[in-house]
Amino acid sequence: MADFFGYGSLVNLHTHTYVNPRPTKIKGWKRIWVSSNIHDIAFLSVETCNSTQLQGMRASTENIGWDALDLRETGYNRQQVDNHDMQIYVGDPKYINTSIKNPILLSYLDCVIQGYYKQFGEDGVIDFFSSTKGWDHPIFNDRSSPKYPRATKLSKYEFELVDAHIKKL
Repeated sequence: MADFFGYGSLVNLHTHTYVNPRPTKIKGWKRIWVSSNIHDIAFLSVETCNSTQLQGMRASTENIGWDALDLRETGYNRQQVDNHDMQIYVGDPKYINTSIKNPILLSYLDCVIQGYYKQFGEDGVIDFFSSTKGWDHPIFNDRSSPKYPRATKLSKYEFELVDAHIKKL
């Protein structure tokens, strides 16, 4: 088995070269913003939840291997997705600090939303915002000097789409 399920930046195909990417939904997981105790930012993770379904991308590591993806996903633990022949990355509890609310980098959120928009259209963006918990973290606008290492260039419309959804939070 060499497939993984991406639910954040891995949905944006501009951030990797893994093979055979395809839209996928999995049941039993919810996406959540969590704070890191080793970095001063929030990051996306998942938790089990019987009543939810996540939309994301499935892809294969056959061309690069698990070691490369594990390195990219430092701070996460890889787990088997029940009833699916694939792995998912879950934030490592030793790096999560629930007593603080670190900021979400806007360059990170932009990258994620661009991926959802390109793969699932505006409905995918709506689903991302509504199915993600932890929006009580502040959002730090680093667009003029992105701190996120895989920041992508967005179109004017994509920026407006992200901003419109942030205003609704």
